[in-house]
Amino acid sequence: MADSLLFNPRTYDPAHFDSETRRLLRATVDWFEDRGKRRLIEDYRSRAWLGDFLAFAAKERLFATFLTPSSAGELDDQRWDTARIAALNEILGFYGLDYWYAWQVTILGLGPVWQSDNAAARARAAQLLSQGEVFAFGLSEKAHGADIYSTDMLLTPDGDGGFRATGSKYYIGNGNAAGLVSVFGRRTDIEGPDGYVFFAADSRHPAYHLVKNVVDSSKYVSEFRLEDYPVGPDDVLHTGRAAFDAALNTVNVGKFNLCTASIGICEHAMYEAVTHAHQRILYGRPVTAFPHVRRELTDAYVRLVGMKLFSDRAVDYFRSASAEDRRYLLFNPMTKMKVTTEGEKVIDLMWDVIAAKGFEKDNYFAQAAVEIRGLPKLEGTVHVNLALILKFMRNHLLDPAEFPAVPTRLDAADDTFLFEQGPARGLGSVRFHDWRPAYDAYAGVPNVARFREQADALCEFVTTAAPDEEQSRDLDLLLAVGQLFALVVHGQLILEQARLTDLDEDVLDELFAVLVRDFSAYAVELHGKDSATADQQRWALGAVRRPVVDEARSGRVWQRVEALSGTYEMAP
Repeated sequence: MADSLLFNPRTYDPAHFDSETRRLLRATVDWFEDRGKRRLIEDYRSRAWLGDFLAFAAKERLFATFLTPSSAGELDDQRWDTARIAALNEILGFYGLDYWYAWQVTILGLGPVWQSDNAAARARAAQLLSQGEVFAFGLSEKAHGADIYSTDMLLTPDGDGGFRATGSKYYIGNGNAAGLVSVFGRRTDIEGPDGYVFFAADSRHPAYHLVKNVVDSSKYVSEFRLEDYPVGPDDVLHTGRAAFDAALNTVNVGKFNLCTASIGICEHAMYEAVTHAHQRILYGRPVTAFPHVRRELTDAYVRLVGMKLFSDRAVDYFRSASAEDRRYLLFNPMTKMKVTTEGEKVIDLMWDVIAAKGFEKDNYFAQAAVEIRGLPKLEGTVHVNLALILKFMRNHLLDPAEFPAVPTRLDAADDTFLFEQGPARGLGSVRFHDWRPAYDAYAGVPNVARFREQADALCEFVTTAAPDEEQSRDLDLLLAVGQLFALVVHGQLILEQARLTDLDEDVLDELFAVLVRDFSAYAVELHGKDSATADQQRWALGAVRRPVVDEARSGRVWQRVEALSGTYEMAP
């Protein structure tokens, strides 16, 4: 029997969505399955452009349906619905990050457009989507990376109310084929933030010069240069500080997609790894008979379940966000940083088991092992997102506020606030609901209770041994603290989603045994930091806990993992 917690193309039926969403998700799965594994792997190895996938998406109006807000669309099924976007992320990740990437950078390219008041640009974007075009997000540059304060894309006024744009952009996905590229630059006649401009460019224009693909991949991650590119009033999306806000708010929307792509990669790899390990006979018995193998595969499984639970619950906060409720601004970098690094751990645990099999060219696992590394490094590094998460720590842990309960959000609604986020500042004032009730609800689960001891200890650390002013400049030490805080938030949303879905408590207990070990490891890491004070060192060792061991529970969870063997293999 298929595991209900994991995506399985053989049994997938997204019945919780409306009929057109179900049809499109199922059609996408069927398209990949009909193409088969051999073609999937060969296209990955040969770095083939994704023309056939984009043709399928255009024929089915997949991007047009999922990525056109209802205010800009003409059909009833068009809306920006984070729940179904997350579902498609998972499917595309399951079959290959190249497919997901073309979709992801289309989302980023659309961000400044859907935030814009430029009706002509919005209408053009909607039309391009209906024609099956992809989009691109022209933000980063070779010399400055994502440091948008220092952009060298220069717009010179042309005397007729428009501009001429000249400059280069680097690491821009879909830059080879985008019908519309949202480009960030600055005016030559205005200094400072008031001179910023976001404008729409066309990759097919003669003044748009494609330099190269900067990666060796089917993903076309371009370098392009504009030379005296004409920018008219209908091309201007944002000016001044609003352009800067549009850049950051677009990343807020787009970075969320990395978590569910990571989940899809891990799910496909897990089917291959468990099947191989269980069917391989070593010294007269299956590899899965060895205790260390069972532990590694069980840890991989519960980590993956935790990734899914956290991400599913984070969707609800995204969809329920408002100017008064910006909790998504914490949960977003959590999905980007924590979920994607958990994905790396899941792949590593399985790779330790299957060893050389993980390099074989006829398996999906070989590309999964490479592609899983990219997700923590896109839309900001782990370090950048950890530093962002730290901004919320004191308010989240120590100063809760009252909020209405956030329900499961699978309704067919448009998530309009994501394009009305407003100024990208004031993170230190964001408030959160009390994290403790989520833990209290599972106080009877041994390892949840054990982890709660560590979470309470972290509150004590923040009030009695927090980094002083000098240590606050030591990012190396702060990142270790950030990892501890991230675990508490990770556990909180996992428990909220467990409650909503009635998760098997054996799985939950086994998962929190892993989180207890993780917290202890990060505490020991903090203890060893160069600038850790004596009080911080004592606290760190005092926060170390041993998980509650229950062999019967672990055995029951192992049976769930073992049952994955042979339940899915992609058709040849």
